[in-house]
Amino acid sequence: MSANSVISALPFRQVVQKLGLSIGDTSLVECPDLQPEISGVVAVEAAHSGGLSFIEGERFADSLASTQASALILPTSPALQAAATARQIAWIATPQPRLVFAQAIALFYQPFAPSPAIHPTAVTDPTVELGPGVAISAHVVIQAGVKIGHGVIIHPNVVIYPQVTIGDRTVLHANCVIHERSQIGADCVIHSGAAIGAEGFGFVPTPEGWFKMPQSGYTVLENEVEVGCNTAIDRPSVGETRIGRGSKIDNLVQIGHGCQTGESCVLAGQAGMAGRVRLGKGVILAGQVGIADQVEIGDGAIASAKSGIHSNVAAGEIVGGIPARPQKLFLKLLALQTRLPELYRAVKQLQQPPEL
Repeated sequence: MSANSVISALPFRQVVQKLGLSIGDTSLVECPDLQPEISGVVAVEAAHSGGLSFIEGERFADSLASTQASALILPTSPALQAAATARQIAWIATPQPRLVFAQAIALFYQPFAPSPAIHPTAVTDPTVELGPGVAISAHVVIQAGVKIGHGVIIHPNVVIYPQVTIGDRTVLHANCVIHERSQIGADCVIHSGAAIGAEGFGFVPTPEGWFKMPQSGYTVLENEVEVGCNTAIDRPSVGETRIGRGSKIDNLVQIGHGCQTGESCVLAGQAGMAGRVRLGKGVILAGQVGIADQVEIGDGAIASAKSGIHSNVAAGEIVGGIPARPQKLFLKLLALQTRLPELYRAVKQLQQPPEL
């Protein structure tokens, strides 16, 4: 299937086969004639005839009772499967309904990708090295010494500074900027407005004011990293800022100079990391988490939304609050806050002079 191809409709059996699933895990075993035409993927509450949707667990059973979907991706729940069969809804059973649904979306939708070519308005330095099958769109600027791998897609108005490396099949969306000394791996996606490798926020105080520290380091994005719109990943004064393989970064995230993330980290929108923060593998930062400089977060740790982290977090720990505390303690303190008026009244009453 080409990058821009779209399937208009498929029989249910073909959907199962294209997803690489076993017929034995579907309604086709009991109802071989239940073969709806699947024309697209839809949310379960907005589903229509021809739609394929998913249900993640039995707590969503009410959705199954009312949906108009022709087929559903279900968990391995005999009760949900029986309910779907009773309503003549074809189904696929899997331990991971959301993952299979994500894979099904790709059968009916492919993001826009321009054909390999160099637009006549693009400006590329003669020293730029281009791999085969590269697409360079209108008004792109690529400066000296840049190396671009095969199958890279560069959308309009992207600017790539000198001495940058872009790995195979990476996609640079419109209006992002890749600064000097940046190294971007293969199969990465940089969304619109992101700034990769811009100067870190480094100033030295002097009696005369702030002395700007040159940011001479490198910014490295390993393979399969995705960076959201208007996110900034800063270049350090020395050394490198590094984003680990497979990490996913949302919109409006700030990653300071010299930060390091392990593989497969997830950073939600408006998270911010000051300089030289270290994240282990698989760390999750929810929205608006802030981390002070030089803090280390262990493998698999999770910070809930708006956490303010000022000290190291152990591997596997879940933290929340400002300042961040272990999540269970944070929730207890949050519950106690609602009782503060009651406790205040009790203390005031105790402070009253005893009646004579």
